[in-house]
Amino acid sequence: MHSKGYVHGDVKPENFLLGQPGTPDEKRLYLIDLGLATKWRDSSNTQPKHVDYDQRPDVFRGTVRYASVHAHLGRTSSRRDDLESLAYTLIFLLRGRLPWQGYQGDNKGFLVCKKKMSTSPETLCCFCPQPFKQFLEFVINLKFDEEPNYSKLISLFDGIIGPNPAVRPIITDGAQKVGQKRGRLSMGEDDEEQPKKKIRLGIPASQWISVYNARRPMKQRYHYNVADSRLAQHIEKGNEDGLFISSVASCSNLWALIMDAGTGFTAQVYELSQSFLHKEWIMEQWEKSYYITAIAGANSGSSLVVMSKGTPYTQQSYKVSDFFPFKWINKKWKEGFYVTSMSTAASRWGVVMSRNAGFSDQVVELDFLYPSEGIHRRWDGGFRITATAATWDQAAFILSVPKRKPGDETQETLRTSAFPSTHVKEKWAKNLYLAAVCYGRTVS
Repeated sequence: MHSKGYVHGDVKPENFLLGQPGTPDEKRLYLIDLGLATKWRDSSNTQPKHVDYDQRPDVFRGTVRYASVHAHLGRTSSRRDDLESLAYTLIFLLRGRLPWQGYQGDNKGFLVCKKKMSTSPETLCCFCPQPFKQFLEFVINLKFDEEPNYSKLISLFDGIIGPNPAVRPIITDGAQKVGQKRGRLSMGEDDEEQPKKKIRLGIPASQWISVYNARRPMKQRYHYNVADSRLAQHIEKGNEDGLFISSVASCSNLWALIMDAGTGFTAQVYELSQSFLHKEWIMEQWEKSYYITAIAGANSGSSLVVMSKGTPYTQQSYKVSDFFPFKWINKKWKEGFYVTSMSTAASRWGVVMSRNAGFSDQVVELDFLYPSEGIHRRWDGGFRITATAATWDQAAFILSVPKRKPGDETQETLRTSAFPSTHVKEKWAKNLYLAAVCYGRTVS
């Protein structure tokens, strides 16, 4: 199917059939049920090209047990997804079980995806012949639009099929055609095709994620590991120096505070609350024409909410949710709202959306790790990160297209185990300033 420009979308044991016994087709393998098939190649133009990347976290296509991680996360299907599903199918047929079987309830897909991300190929294939692990490692590290080396993937299994790989027990026309076209490859012939960076191999880690934008030279100040009792003095001193809060974050129930002279705000108020986004206080400030401009939540469930005057916003809405509220975000997008602030408190998400936010388009990148490939693809499409937040499980990035393009569109991200105090100063020297910061899951 891949050679015809389609992704099957639901590769699993039930969708493979052998021909009728006693007929010439009894050893022919059929892949059935094309109900979820989608195009990976756009042939609407005179020169066919790969379909565009997108992510819609509320869309899932496939079967939970065998679906690729990208399918769970709502990313546009491509050839890598069928191959990841095929890897899970082969391992299931060999072992009789996959580690993520047995989850129940409304958040089953979330738990299964999380388990897939945290189960290394070594662990998943520990009772399988070596080629299974090699196959899985290769396919989970494929890029969105990368052409898989089918000949290489087929050749991985030559050593365990039998003494004469040319005589296959099952006829797989598609694979044979690809093999004849590309030529047989033995392992080790093209090591340069090995992934340069292991996308899903590593150990879980929580880190500071910081985002930097190119700006004209301005005064910026940061404070971190700030206890509740010391917050007021830092803010008052900053205000005296003409600085307003532009970003806040939390780590281990201590606060990080970014203040600068480039906010454009005319006045600012804040509240420390034991609840995550204190509704009554927020509504009081809305009545006084203050709008939420920064939020942070602590593991304890408390929150720091900053509201400002002088913003372009004309209306705001916010939601607190146990899961990332993409359906709500998508609904508000249609009403002319855009995400302008975002945070987490333990495993809960808080998202603020505003009218007249100054954006012409906005997307979400949500993952169980730092979504490096997705962010780079969005950057290439003219998007810039405008909000970020992370739990112990997931990291979310809001990327937007500003109505007014800045003169310098440079944006950089950084992941560090400690607050990036020395790095911030290095960025300042290049006129790059902290635009967003959060603490949470970054690798898996």
